[in-house]
Amino acid sequence: MTRVVADTSALVSLGVVAGDAPDPLAVLLDAGTVLVPETVLTELESVAEYDDASASAATAVLDERPAMTVESVALDDSFPLDDGENAAVTLANERGADQLLCDEFNALALVHASLADSRLVTTPLVLAAFVRSGRIDADEATRLLDRIADARSWDGNSYVRRARETLDAES
Repeated sequence: MTRVVADTSALVSLGVVAGDAPDPLAVLLDAGTVLVPETVLTELESVAEYDDASASAATAVLDERPAMTVESVALDDSFPLDDGENAAVTLANERGADQLLCDEFNALALVHASLADSRLVTTPLVLAAFVRSGRIDADEATRLLDRIADARSWDGNSYVRRARETLDAES
């Protein structure tokens, strides 16, 4: 069973379309073990306090809390990103997670360099993987990616563009 550590950014991205048919958050939770640092849970709770699309997305993720494994980790004081990424990278390294799901696109190189053995994946890559595994249809994945990209202001993002190209090829 695949073990995925998820960061706040990616969970909020998936939360944007939680409850849709298909629901990629539900697919992720069914596909393996999703580990979430307590720090990420705290960040989600903070985001959920606002009155916007990200708050709704965070609330949708928090509603799925029972399906996630929440763990505590000590933060690395020298890690140059926020506490959520710090905790996610630390948890992925400590637990030997198969994947770290993170959408901090401006810091992916640093996150990737900080991982010991886990593969860094983004929400667009996860959607493409769900298509390849037959869990989500390519057209549905494209629709979901468009909704997420809209909500997350991912215009011009190269990761999203490549994922769309991959999904178009799968259609």
